[in-house]
Amino acid sequence: MSDQDNPWKTKKTIRQYENPWIQVDHHDVINAAGNPGVYGTVHFKNRAVGVLPIAANGDIWLVGQYRFPLQQYHWEIPMGGAPQGENAGECALRELREETGLRAKSLQAIGHVHLSNSITDEEGFLFVATDLDEGEPEMEETEVLTIKRLPFEEALAMVNDGRITDVLSVLAISRVRLLGII
Repeated sequence: MSDQDNPWKTKKTIRQYENPWIQVDHHDVINAAGNPGVYGTVHFKNRAVGVLPIAANGDIWLVGQYRFPLQQYHWEIPMGGAPQGENAGECALRELREETGLRAKSLQAIGHVHLSNSITDEEGFLFVATDLDEGEPEMEETEVLTIKRLPFEEALAMVNDGRITDVLSVLAISRVRLLGII
């Protein structure tokens, strides 16, 4: 079998739930071992887009918010969802403006990832924004955000000691260091 052969066979798929952001499907399958089984998948209707804004002096901005699914407050890079048809870079610039008030003259892609790929098809796109102008945030009604500007090294320490756990944030901050951007 090659790396590209699919060992799974789908017998039947039933849509269990759908809203404007996700759909949940139940699949009756023949699994990789050839036995009957079930598989549940979550399809995301938007792509996850995160952007790490970096000031000329190396400071970055994070946003803090209460995350309902986890019932916890989290520090993250600015991020949001890009509907199919919206360019991920344009989404990054929009989310940056909405959540922080920052406008970037330069945007660099630093990654494309799949999130929790054992049960979802969610994709994530990561960017670094530089050459920034500050303005007023334009938050959505569902967002109650705290905006924090801090030295990059402090954000990296937050990743390393577990104070930042959001995967797009961890990856963006780590990649910026690994790529030598800061």
